[in-house]
Amino acid sequence: MQPRVYTPAMQGTGEFDGGNITEQKPIGFSGEGSIVRRVGPLFYWAWANARTDAKIGLHPHKGFEILTYVIQGNAFHGDTLGTSSTVRSGGVQVMQTGSGVSHQERLSEDTELFQIWFEPELKAAVQRTPSYRQYEHNDFPQDHSAAGYSIKTIIGGDAPIHLVADAQMWDVEISSGTSYSHTVPAGYTLTALAIRGQGSWQDADGARDAVAFHHQDFIVAYADHEATVQITNPAEETLRLVLIKVPTTVNYPLLPKK
Repeated sequence: MQPRVYTPAMQGTGEFDGGNITEQKPIGFSGEGSIVRRVGPLFYWAWANARTDAKIGLHPHKGFEILTYVIQGNAFHGDTLGTSSTVRSGGVQVMQTGSGVSHQERLSEDTELFQIWFEPELKAAVQRTPSYRQYEHNDFPQDHSAAGYSIKTIIGGDAPIHLVADAQMWDVEISSGTSYSHTVPAGYTLTALAIRGQGSWQDADGARDAVAFHHQDFIVAYADHEATVQITNPAEETLRLVLIKVPTTVNYPLLPKK
């Protein structure tokens, strides 16, 4: 399961509110500079930072399942379903946009978050009633291992979020000098974004040399057979990765990205 590492220079960029919100985009839209255009049903991934209070005005979405994960700070959300809410550090909001919904956002000073889009079968998705759900940090299962790592499950498994699109998501922290192993079934792709620290990535069987990655790198690894990856943190700083696993291909048409 050989990984491909995409540095920040190989990812897209964007901004809102006159540059008050800046974004690094491991997976972006056309013209934004992302080499990776999609991974199976993982359609879009933006890493947003707001140094000051900032806002994004009312805008529409349709069909996609859109997850916002707040790493730090506060995200204020309003939509045409009548929602008015605040997502705090560690919290998640999910919009299953169905037949269509518009929303607006405001970020507090020093907010860091991800907005990630997953693509279900759109022909069926646009027939569904749109919905909004919100979860706090403590709503998610968290495993603090004596081996030196911790895992927060965000999508799938025992987490409260299960999407129509086939996807699982984890927030993993690995202490200095320790490793974390993750098994990927055949036909799936594991993606990872290094949001803190640096490390190395190697098949657990040692068949290939370890591949180094650094802060802000985006890693994509396709499993043509079941494989286990070992992620090691050789540095003093804690390594923190957001992992998303999706099928490499799906049995329904995906929206082309030009």
